[in-house]
Amino acid sequence: MTIYTYCQSGHNFGLESLRRTAVIYKKLAHMNPILTTADYRAATFAKAELGVKNGAGVDVIGNLPNMMSRMDILIYDSKEPSETMQKYMKDYCSHLYEVGVDIPYDIVDDIYFQKDEIKREKCFFFSDDDYANEMIDLCKDCKAQDMPLLLGHYFFVKNEEILSPYFTNIIEDEEYINTIKQSKFLLTASINSCLESLASGNHPVYFKRKIKEHTECIDLLEKYNIPVVSGENLESLVEEFDKVILNYPKTLEVEKFDMTDIVKDIESTMKKYAAVIQ
Repeated sequence: MTIYTYCQSGHNFGLESLRRTAVIYKKLAHMNPILTTADYRAATFAKAELGVKNGAGVDVIGNLPNMMSRMDILIYDSKEPSETMQKYMKDYCSHLYEVGVDIPYDIVDDIYFQKDEIKREKCFFFSDDDYANEMIDLCKDCKAQDMPLLLGHYFFVKNEEILSPYFTNIIEDEEYINTIKQSKFLLTASINSCLESLASGNHPVYFKRKIKEHTECIDLLEKYNIPVVSGENLESLVEEFDKVILNYPKTLEVEKFDMTDIVKDIESTMKKYAAVIQ
């Protein structure tokens, strides 16, 4: 019996669900789970940066039965399954958990609850995905801004050179965790990054992108009272951002999600299974 986690992450989706799923994976690490995702590069990133030991790309959730066995355990973060597929998954798995239903979207890695020294007043993290080069379009014909840019994981190689003139400096994506923890005010189009910033004791501001919306967890912005800004270009966006941080609102604290009951249920099932096959 094996535990699988699955998330719909990749260059078309970003790494929102991967970062959440990696948190879940680590809480189950003593039972040797396997993290699967829609993109092999996302799985490789999880192993390199997010503390995941076993990861694989499976393209779509419908491919999981090719590697799973009946009665395995699955935790998934995806809206891919139809009602028919969900019924099949429930029949196939001994335990089935859905992020957003059984586990909340606002699950955050414990590392963000460990406070760090603030090293910068402001920082801009657009998102991990920008396949349409929206960030470059946003900066076009704008003046340089007095803040650094944290690169997204799926940004094209040439983007760093193109975007450098518009910011004080460019921070590589390998510095993501430290940058989120050490930036007092974070401007970002990632709801997950907003939550990580809040957990770190900092002050996120959500940037509403033109071509993409995280509709599955947009209600978290209202729940935590995270301010939202928009802008036609980088200058107008930062102008709105600066207005918000001058009178930043009171936000709700992010709490650690307790997975104890889920872990105990899984442990109990795996012990029973191990006893039967011996």
